[in-house]
Amino acid sequence: MSATIGRSSTGESAPAAQRRVRWPVRWPECALAGIVALSVVLYAWRIGDEGWANAYYSVAAKSMSQSLTNFLFGAYDPLGAVTVDKPPMALWPQVFTVWVFGFHGWAVLLPQVLEGAAAVFLLHRAVRRWAGENVALLAALVLALTPATVSINRDNNPDTLLVLWSVASAYAVTRAVEPGIPDRQATRWLAWSAFFLGCGFLTKMLAGWMPVPAVALAYAAARDTGWGRKIRDLLVAGVVLLVSSAWWVALTGLWPRPKPYVGGSSDGSALDLVLGYNGFSRIVGLGSGGDPAASQAPELSGGVPSPFGGDPGPARLFNASVGGQISWLIPWCVLVLIVVAVTGAVRLRRREPADLRGRSGWWLWGSWLVILSAVFSSQEGIFHPYYTTQLAPAVAVLAAAGAVRLWALYRKPGPFWFLLPAGLAVTAVWAWVLVNREPDWHGWVGYAVAALAIPAVSGLLIGRSRARAVQRPAVALGLITALLAPAVWSAAKAGDTGRGLGGGSLPSAGPPGSIFGDLQEFAASPEPAPQQGLLDRPGVLHALRTGTMPNGFRLDEADLPGEWRKIADYVHAHANGAPIELAVEGGAVLTGPFLLDTEVNAVALGGYVGLDRTPTAAQLSAWQAKGKLAFVLGLDPKSEQLRSSGSGIAGDENNISERDKWTRQHCTTVPPAAYGGGTKPLPIVSEFGGNRILYRCAR
Repeated sequence: MSATIGRSSTGESAPAAQRRVRWPVRWPECALAGIVALSVVLYAWRIGDEGWANAYYSVAAKSMSQSLTNFLFGAYDPLGAVTVDKPPMALWPQVFTVWVFGFHGWAVLLPQVLEGAAAVFLLHRAVRRWAGENVALLAALVLALTPATVSINRDNNPDTLLVLWSVASAYAVTRAVEPGIPDRQATRWLAWSAFFLGCGFLTKMLAGWMPVPAVALAYAAARDTGWGRKIRDLLVAGVVLLVSSAWWVALTGLWPRPKPYVGGSSDGSALDLVLGYNGFSRIVGLGSGGDPAASQAPELSGGVPSPFGGDPGPARLFNASVGGQISWLIPWCVLVLIVVAVTGAVRLRRREPADLRGRSGWWLWGSWLVILSAVFSSQEGIFHPYYTTQLAPAVAVLAAAGAVRLWALYRKPGPFWFLLPAGLAVTAVWAWVLVNREPDWHGWVGYAVAALAIPAVSGLLIGRSRARAVQRPAVALGLITALLAPAVWSAAKAGDTGRGLGGGSLPSAGPPGSIFGDLQEFAASPEPAPQQGLLDRPGVLHALRTGTMPNGFRLDEADLPGEWRKIADYVHAHANGAPIELAVEGGAVLTGPFLLDTEVNAVALGGYVGLDRTPTAAQLSAWQAKGKLAFVLGLDPKSEQLRSSGSGIAGDENNISERDKWTRQHCTTVPPAAYGGGTKPLPIVSEFGGNRILYRCAR
């Protein structure tokens, strides 16, 4: 900043009112501010229309705001009977905004907007230190416009914060390998990188560790010091990583009882959640790839494939469900990595001096893309397309840095100049393919991409040999060509929330049916035997495509339908002060609307989908004896829809769960006429195990 104060250009004193402060305007700062502002608009526009987004986590944010134990554990219900099936760090910022602004849908989503914009800004700062201002700005823009990133940053799933921690780790390791940095500072920055990865672990467990090999490889390959020092630094970082990751797991294990049961685990411990449901079952597919509780009860799954994301394999990232979320620039990135690898091999063969500064970023972001792509492509357990937002930073950086690298090759003498126009042509063709999978949804984008790609590629071909003046305009047109389609998909997501078809639990951008691109294959796959099945395929497909279950619930919304609201009003009026006014068999899926849309203090029996082994029959007896439990919304013994999902089979008392047996033995049925209901039990889509009736358990 410079100031002109006191005398004018003629030497005369200027009055105080005429004092001027001149702020130098630099275009990079303005461009970065514009990109961050664009990201905020994309992530926040009409954010109130998202409702509660993923109602599962919204309920948890409400419950966590009510007690310290709930906050620490990530409890799902106000009583703190069971936690969500993830560690609580992603929910803590949401609880803070609930404390400040009250419990509203937009208050729950506000941290996601800020975290997403912070990731865009921090990615720029990291890449600028490695590759310069132009590459950093382009990388930030690509990240901001990635459809998977826009969709998840408008939702309250943990992946938004996970990406921020991952980018923060990349920034720290970039600082650690800068040329000339003292050893102590390098060690300190590497330790910070490990700490941020540990925070990622406390956000989404083992998913937060996936960038660990990329960080370690970047440091080992690019740090300008001896191998002894490198190994020592990596060991220090390993200790920091373990401590920053494990403290919550240890604390929950050492916390005295009573304490919440860790949802998603088979024994109520966070360690089992790490190794099981949020760990190896995601990779090797223990139980059903589509069932959130499969790791606890693999024998119940029947090996059902995941209906979202498609079958594992090299083509997964390019299929109908996933391709439009992340793959727009992946072919370009693959071309860039091949060029960099070949160039590096040639330099090594010629024994040219190592370019440590240049090497660091390619190792970091290249291995990040390769490792995470391999994991996502091969994992046989639960996989959703929005997971690929964790790939977005690497895709953004490699696409931006690759553009500069191919531009340099294009302008040099030699046979490799054609890689730039060829890469642009391949990118445009792939965009055309993705758009035309559902041409009725913004199909004009495909024609716009073609209309831009043809003169861009032609300009690069002509400019190489004849009219060099068209080279830069052709490159600029090429950048617009590459980013147009994902930008349109992202803008359409921001402008039209599309809350049906999975809503907040399955966020996606693009055509309304894109997230279900593999459902027909899923529907055609063999149905599990009735005694093993968790899923009734026709019922699940109907619920997903229409957004409505047979019981009247809208997926991921808080509104209670007709007769269910009558039950809520009756329970609240007749609970007589019991802390647990209603316990709902069927898990959080059926309990959420009671907690979001009524004053009823409800508990989800069985965790997320009713398969967690909590509460036990003994715990229910203890609640009843202490006057804590008033009503149970339990299973109808006569229901023909019951299956062995842990809830029992109709007419077979040997297969009825302990909770169901306890309810029928210790509670009495409430006649529907008491609350103004109909003569039939309340219907539930068979995924959740049969119809429901109301029991009175208070003594």
